[in-house]
Amino acid sequence: MNPILKVHRACKSFQQGNHRVDVLEHLNMHANAGEKVAILGPSGCGKSTLLSLLAGLDKPDVGTVEIDGQDLAKMSEDERSKTRSEKLGIVFQQYHLMRNLTAIENVGLPLEILGKADYADRARVALKEVGLSHRVAHFPSEMSGGECQRVAIARALVTRPSVVLADEPSGNLDQKTGEEVMDLLFKLCKEHEITLILVTHNRELADHCDRALLLKDGALGKLKV
Repeated sequence: MNPILKVHRACKSFQQGNHRVDVLEHLNMHANAGEKVAILGPSGCGKSTLLSLLAGLDKPDVGTVEIDGQDLAKMSEDERSKTRSEKLGIVFQQYHLMRNLTAIENVGLPLEILGKADYADRARVALKEVGLSHRVAHFPSEMSGGECQRVAIARALVTRPSVVLADEPSGNLDQKTGEEVMDLLFKLCKEHEITLILVTHNRELADHCDRALLLKDGALGKLKV
């Protein structure tokens, strides 16, 4: 089986004043179709940098990042943007919903950008999947944090991407709401056979994944029990 996502010997460093900081060093990882992979690590270890590479928002200094066999680093900015729109969904801790758009408009936006004429109908279905049929016309300011994150999940999944990247998706929620939101995310990714890459500090959430990896000293290793 060929991995849906593959990172091979990726390195990334940043210049801070006169010093170069190596964040990722010859990092390797893969994820198969439908697999749930958790990535844990202390603050400042490079998790956000890794997510930026996986999302095609940044390029590795050396190495490759492949989605569905295509190397993101070799694409033009337009090609990366198109691949991101079609094959990747992203769920942020802070939701990142458009304040001036209703729930259905937020969810339908990725499809509208792709030129899909049925974007509103598909957005309505996605909102129903996350239990928010009664909130389609509400703005983010009119919804709770848990509801906003459900809208964000619907938006990430509405294009039926190959991979969903989730960055501490329950980190802004109370424990009960966070558990409900994560159960929903796991359930929908399983139903639609979407690969989930979950960045989290929560070991219990990591235990719900097929594999858990620890990011330390610029490289990924198997998380010890």
